Amino acid sequence: MLTVYCYKNCSTCREALRWLAEHGLPHTVKEVRENPPTVGELRTVLKAYDGDLRRLFNTAGTDYRALQLKGQLATMTEATAFELLTHHGNLVKRPLVVGDGKALVGFHPVAWKRALC
Repeated sequence: MLTVYCYKNCSTCREALRWLAEHGLPHTVKEVRENPPTVGELRTVLKAYDGDLRRLFNTAGTDYRALQLKGQLATMTEATAFELLTHHGNLVKRPLVVGDGKALVGFHPVAWKRALC
């Protein structure tokens, strides 16, 4: 079963959920603001993206800018990143999908089809 972390007002998230439904892929939706991903899930995603912490962050978001993370991300430790992401769901790049040995960040239909179908 896939877990999809989304934000209800995000059009990209809605598009991704529609895509999953159209492809008949069972999934559970979690509201990323109220239920951020766990450290274990973040580790899985980080591994899938070759340790690139930046891929986990919603770098276009207001929380990212408000916390002035742009200058900190290059030297940030995994532990610090996971602490931020598990306590501030708005910092998580979305949609974020984990489960069935898969991990995806952002909605890219071609990549999703390759990974999930």
